[in-house]
Amino acid sequence: MSIVKFNVLTVPEGAGETLEQRFANRAGLVENQPGFEEFQLLRPVEGTDKYLVYTRWADEESFQNWLRSEAFGRGHAQAADEAAASGHGHGHGHGGPAATGSELWGFEVVEHVTAK
Repeated sequence: MSIVKFNVLTVPEGAGETLEQRFANRAGLVENQPGFEEFQLLRPVEGTDKYLVYTRWADEESFQNWLRSEAFGRGHAQAADEAAASGHGHGHGHGGPAATGSELWGFEVVEHVTAK
């Protein structure tokens, strides 16, 4: 079965739009990676300031290969370049990081149900 990874990002008030735009600008970098199955950027609506970056992979090896890939490096370098060009810090958002903390959570998919 697939594995799921959540990158849990703590985003300061007012930096969400910057974070969302950076992810939108990186569209296409992960979709063609071997073993990639799904991506979602989840915006908090109540009770937390944490964004969730959800990815699903065929297996742990596919995820690890993505982390070591040129596309992964390009995506993060692109975000840094955009921030530097706009005068908004060192690549992480207006006046500083778009996210001030990050945790990686990993899960195995035990059951998966979709709409019929």
